[in-house]
Amino acid sequence: MNGRHELKHEMTKADCYLLKHKLQHVMSKDSHAGPDGKYFIRSIYFDNFSNKILTEKKEGFYRRQKFRVRLYNHKFDYLNLEKKSKINNMTYKEKCQITPEEYERIRLGDIDWLQADERKLLNELHLHMTLYQIGPVSIIDYTREVFIKEEGNVRITFDSDVKTSFHNTDLLNPHTPMIDVLDYGTVIVEVKYDGFLPDVIKKLLQVSDRQASAFSKYQLGRMFG
Repeated sequence: MNGRHELKHEMTKADCYLLKHKLQHVMSKDSHAGPDGKYFIRSIYFDNFSNKILTEKKEGFYRRQKFRVRLYNHKFDYLNLEKKSKINNMTYKEKCQITPEEYERIRLGDIDWLQADERKLLNELHLHMTLYQIGPVSIIDYTREVFIKEEGNVRITFDSDVKTSFHNTDLLNPHTPMIDVLDYGTVIVEVKYDGFLPDVIKKLLQVSDRQASAFSKYQLGRMFG
């Protein structure tokens, strides 16, 4: 499993408009997106009562992991369990599909079956839920627009309308109350690539003088509790 570089920036919608206008000449839109080039993402993150995952993120641990369950475009019949790892500033991601019924069992604390499941990621989740007492904590919603370039395996994502559920873990309920976590007009831009970032994209990213940030959408959501 190869790691990827990941840089994050906060930008204004005006800066993003200019950047996207330039990127469209050297990158492609994500083929999985809708007619407007965007799609909806909902994730629920796992943590424990002592906020182990959040604390490791805030303190910048060089080796850390977090689990989440994610769905796209309000399609509740297709969920992924994901483990995202950070090792020496490189990002690694593993995932496997789960069912809505399996998520509900996990949410309600019925986890013994995870240990014997043939999906290794579920075995690992069981270990972490048992050893560290982690469980679903907070839902994060946002709208994503993606630009892709095969050279360097580059993905530039624009995440807007970021919302959190506070402590509500009802991932499958489309009516779960959500609150905004970003100032109006703010967009989170993430630049992800493998071994190198093509020069043409480096130059275009200088459209804004914003510095790379270390925050995450989960961290932003947990600012509310």
